[in-house]
Amino acid sequence: TEVHRNAGWLLVAVLGAGVTLGIRAAWTFARETLRVDRGDARWFLRWPTGALTGRFARHEGHFDPGQRLANLVFVGAFATVVVSGVALTTLSGGSTFATMVRVHRGATYVLTALVIGHLVVVSGLLPGYRGVWRAMVGRGRLRARTARRLWPGDR
Repeated sequence: TEVHRNAGWLLVAVLGAGVTLGIRAAWTFARETLRVDRGDARWFLRWPTGALTGRFARHEGHFDPGQRLANLVFVGAFATVVVSGVALTTLSGGSTFATMVRVHRGATYVLTALVIGHLVVVSGLLPGYRGVWRAMVGRGRLRARTARRLWPGDR
């Protein structure tokens, strides 16, 4: 329990430092994540085909609509895990504590599912995402052909 609690406080410190030190990047991330474009619904409808064939629909901005949705859920799940974790360290029992345990556990399940999904994408198991691992875990660069496949129209 002590290791879990200390890891949680470390996560709070790292997230706080990251947002504080990278405030410009945080604003850009938020602006790009919260944008909504007319073609987003079409992109989602074509996503299954794109994931299997590499023929993704055109989209605007830094993130595609799937990334924007994943960003929202990731941030929400992280925030829920952190806030419920802090609540659990300050409460000693009762109905609020029991509720926070359920919330913390549920957010952890959501976060775990997101991480697994992210690993599926980065691994290239979905043919449309082959080659993206270079950007995700490499030096942040993609081959031009891969970038054109993922971001059609951004030439």
